Amino acid sequence: MESTAADAMPDDTDLNPQEPETEQSPADAGVEQEAEASTPELDAVVELALKDLKERRDALEKEISELAQRKQQLERELKTNFAGQSDAIARRVKGFQEYLGGALGDLVQSVENLELVVQPMVVQPSPLDQQADSNGAASGSEGPAAPAAAVADTFRPDEELIRAALERFLKQPDVYADPWNLRRSIDARDTALLEDWFFNQGGRGAQPSRGSRPRNILASAALVAIIGELYGDQFQCLVLAGGPERLGEWRRGLQDALGLGREDFGPSSGIVLFERPEALVERADRLEERGEVPLILIDAAERSVEIPVLQFPLWLAFAAGPDERLDDDDLL
Repeated sequence: MESTAADAMPDDTDLNPQEPETEQSPADAGVEQEAEASTPELDAVVELALKDLKERRDALEKEISELAQRKQQLERELKTNFAGQSDAIARRVKGFQEYLGGALGDLVQSVENLELVVQPMVVQPSPLDQQADSNGAASGSEGPAAPAAAVADTFRPDEELIRAALERFLKQPDVYADPWNLRRSIDARDTALLEDWFFNQGGRGAQPSRGSRPRNILASAALVAIIGELYGDQFQCLVLAGGPERLGEWRRGLQDALGLGREDFGPSSGIVLFERPEALVERADRLEERGEVPLILIDAAERSVEIPVLQFPLWLAFAAGPDERLDDDDLL
C-alpha cells in the first residue's frame, strides 16, 4: 500500500509549472517579412555603389596613365629642343667667328696700307721763358750779345722777398693771418726744399717727399702763400692726386694751413683739384691763354709726371721714397 500511495503522489517535476510555448506575434512576423523583402534592395544599392567606385578608380587610373605619358612626352620634347637650340647657337657662333675673322683680316690689310707719320710734339713756351727772352733781347740791343738767363734765375729778382717769407714761416705761426697767408710754421727742411725749388730748379722740378702727405701739403701751402705774394690774383693752384681720399686730404690740409673756405676750391676759385692729368693739362692751357700762371702740385702717390706738364712754368712734384710708396699702396 505504501508503494501505491507513493506512486499515487505527484512527482516534484510534475509539480513545477511548465512554461507555455511562445507563439509569434503578427508584428514580429511583419518585421521579418520586411527584412527579407529589403535584402535584395540593399544588395542592389551596395552593388551600385561598388560599381560607381570601380568606375571612379578606372577613371583615376586612366588619368594617371595619361599624365605619365604626357610627362614622358615633355621630357622627350625638352631633350629634343635643347639639342636643337644648342646646335643653332653653335652654328651662329661659328658664323660670327668667321665674320669676325674676315673683318679683322680686312682691318689688318687696311692698316698695313696706311702711311703713318709721327706728328711732332709742339711745346708752347711759358710766359716766364718769353719774359726771359725779351729781357735778353733788350740787353742785347743795348750792348754785345749776352747769354740767355738760366731757368734757375727765374726768381732771382724776387730772392729777397722769397727768403724773407721763408724766414717768417720759421717763426711762431700766425693763426689769425689773412686767407691765403700761411697760418702754420714750417721747419728748416721745408725751407731748404723750397729754396732749392725756387733758386736751383727755377720753379720746375721734383723734390723728395717730406715723408708723409700732411708734411708735403704744409710745404705746398707755404709755396702757395709765396706765389700769391708774387703773382697776386694772376695764378691758380692745380693739385693732381689720383683718388677722392687723397684729394680730400689735400683740400683739408690747404684749407687749414691757408685759412681758406670751401668757396676757395673749384674751377673758378684759387685751387682746383684733379684726379686725371689730362684734365689738369687742359685747365692749365686755358689759364695761359688768359694770361694767368698755373701752379701745379703733384702728389707723391703719382708714379710719374706726364710730359705735357713739363711745358708749364711752375710745377712741383713730390717724389715718394720706397717705404712711403708701399704704405700708400696698402691704403688702396
